[in-house]
Amino acid sequence: MSHTYPTAGPATDSEPVNATVEAAAAAFRPWAATPAAERARILEAGATALDGARDELVPLAVAESHLPEARLSGELLRTTFQLRLLADETVRGDVYGARIDIADPDWPMGAPRPDLRRVKVPMGPVLVFAASNFPFAFSVAGGDTASALAAGCPVVVKAHPGHPELSRRTAAILVAGLATAGAPAGLLGLIEGEEDGVRALRHPHVAAAAFTGSIPGGRYLFDIASQRDVPIPFYGEFGSTNPVFVTPEAAAEIPDLARGFVDSFTLGIGQFCTKPGLLIVPRGSQVLERLSDIQLPGAAPMLNTRIRDGFRTALRELTSHAGVRPLLGSKGPEHAPLDAAPILLRASARDVLDNPELQEECFGPTALVVEYDDPKEMVELAERLAGQLTATLWGTPESDVEELVAVLTERSGRLLWNQWPTGVSVTHAQHHGGPYPATTAPSATSVGTAAIERFLRPVAFQGFPQYLLPKALRDDNPLDIRQRRG
Repeated sequence: MSHTYPTAGPATDSEPVNATVEAAAAAFRPWAATPAAERARILEAGATALDGARDELVPLAVAESHLPEARLSGELLRTTFQLRLLADETVRGDVYGARIDIADPDWPMGAPRPDLRRVKVPMGPVLVFAASNFPFAFSVAGGDTASALAAGCPVVVKAHPGHPELSRRTAAILVAGLATAGAPAGLLGLIEGEEDGVRALRHPHVAAAAFTGSIPGGRYLFDIASQRDVPIPFYGEFGSTNPVFVTPEAAAEIPDLARGFVDSFTLGIGQFCTKPGLLIVPRGSQVLERLSDIQLPGAAPMLNTRIRDGFRTALRELTSHAGVRPLLGSKGPEHAPLDAAPILLRASARDVLDNPELQEECFGPTALVVEYDDPKEMVELAERLAGQLTATLWGTPESDVEELVAVLTERSGRLLWNQWPTGVSVTHAQHHGGPYPATTAPSATSVGTAAIERFLRPVAFQGFPQYLLPKALRDDNPLDIRQRRG
């Protein structure tokens, strides 16, 4: 059964799910009314509680996710860092977008302008579908949860089945830390199971949802959110091939490009949403020669059986194309049931242009090296791309890439120059999103301080007395976060 934490447990029928969502709804007005500085203090307490439980949580994550301890320890640090960073952003106040138009009797449209003040306010309870590949940073206490809480919204998390015990303990520890600092009861709840996730998504008190995962599962949930009697925003991150374009100049002049690519596409056994799945290089370039000399890492366990089986199926489909040939394979055998060995494939630009499915994501430790004969083919390939989280360009000052950059700007949410996409810095200017199918909301980001804006909506107050206005809109507001006009 499901409970609102700190009493932890999974939901199995509609009544516990309803109770968890109702508890979040009851917490909404008190939490939304909590001053930003107080919200930040409470979220800081939650982050401190998670930091203090590192010795318990990291071993749990290792056991359930099969990821290495060092990676997970760093991920927990990132998780508590982003919780604090997003909390601080609420105090800065920029995300509220406060604007003030003072009354103007001589407004040139032919009628007086009233006193009009606009600010963004919390939307309501948010449903977060946790991801499997980041058991901390995109799970119970991850970026979606942190940004919603920072926005002033209670959260119901649908736990990922790949790490259930970790989800329960993370939720229990986080809620205990929040409660000790004075958070309202019901601010964070946990449910488990696909059916209960759907029940929660249909609940009339849920105001928005966030999801990270596969296209089929995410699209199913997106359609439910859109077809409700009252549709709600659904911020889904689905997948991306993250193509890397290498100009002839870069291929000839940057010697460590091949090594960097291998390190990037095999990082985390290829289970990053920003893994570069396509490397587009000049035919006969030194990049191919250097790739052939590299020894790929050995086999390693993937996150769970579903992901491993999906990888094997996608790899079989990819290699079944006549134009796709092996380039480099790992020499290490697959011993354990969840093991997958890195493999590098090759194809011509023409093969990929004629078979668009070759550009689809293969989640796991494989990538496709695409050889072009004419740099113009890079632009052709870019124009055929579906929406991407990232697109990378390796070039030099002599590279003629203006048109390519223009096309990639249309196709992706983050462009990189002479860097690899697998690092996603948690900072103010970050954008982790992109056109569909990378995400369902290309104007939104799930990483960085702008992630808070997903769970806010604008309201304009016209002619209101000062004492009834939100504090951000009052004339005596000490924070200089307003844009005054007129």
